[in-house]
Amino acid sequence: MATATKRSKFGSFIRKNWIGYAMQAPYTILFIIFVLAPVLIAFIISLTDYNMFQDPNFVGFKNYELLMVDDTIFWTAVGNTLVYAVIVGPVGYFLSFFAAWVLNQLKFRNAFALAFYAPSITSGIAMSTVWLYFFSSDRYGLINNVLMNIGIINDPILWTQDPKTILPVIIIIAIWMSMGTGFLVFLAGLQNVDKSLYEAGAIDGVRSRFQELKYLTLPQMKPQLLFGAVNTITGAFGVFDIAISVAGLPSPNYAGHTIVAHLYDYGFIRFQMGYASAVAVVLFLITFIVGRVVMHALRE
Repeated sequence: MATATKRSKFGSFIRKNWIGYAMQAPYTILFIIFVLAPVLIAFIISLTDYNMFQDPNFVGFKNYELLMVDDTIFWTAVGNTLVYAVIVGPVGYFLSFFAAWVLNQLKFRNAFALAFYAPSITSGIAMSTVWLYFFSSDRYGLINNVLMNIGIINDPILWTQDPKTILPVIIIIAIWMSMGTGFLVFLAGLQNVDKSLYEAGAIDGVRSRFQELKYLTLPQMKPQLLFGAVNTITGAFGVFDIAISVAGLPSPNYAGHTIVAHLYDYGFIRFQMGYASAVAVVLFLITFIVGRVVMHALRE
């Protein structure tokens, strides 16, 4: 009797709210197909020994054991990725907001916004090729040439070949390209702040631009700030094309090796899809946890 009552209440609830569920259905279906299903499939494949040419062989958590215990190159990739994300994520985030804040006060903001946003929509490999002219390891590279002409160095610095300089070069290029979606979101958020708030703030004693930013602008941009933080920091864990175009795959002494490069190496060069899927699952968990931490920290 109780079960029949619950079914009746559930049916009544669906009949009353079916329009809302129907409108939500396209997003739900796309989310399941393109987000949830790939994650589940990757986890299932990570439990197998699969080379794409033979049937998968179930091995349980052996891939994860090898990844965590025996794969020292993976931990090198994790360290490189964490250093990259910790620097590029926050620096790119603050630079994006600062650039958007400054441009929002200019008359020809659209032209300047295009100039700042253009590097982010350019292929990472193409931009790295341009930057390699600056960081070329011979005496004809722009930076080496300038330093040698003014007498600071006598021999060219091996920017993309020395393990000590590879990761800093990758970080510099990535920061230059970090003016992406977050920059546009910040600029749009700044333009949508109610201008009457600034007039009221001026009456209440707000005088400088920085006081306006602290007391009026930032509180009105919490959604954009949260989105930009999560998008920038978690997106930094997916670095790949810049790293391989600057240092190659594998890079000297794995100095520019990242988690995604490790995944690509095992998945599309060695065709060990089970092991590559285990790397992908670990990367997913890292980005998910970091995203949740950032959301919790910036929610208030």
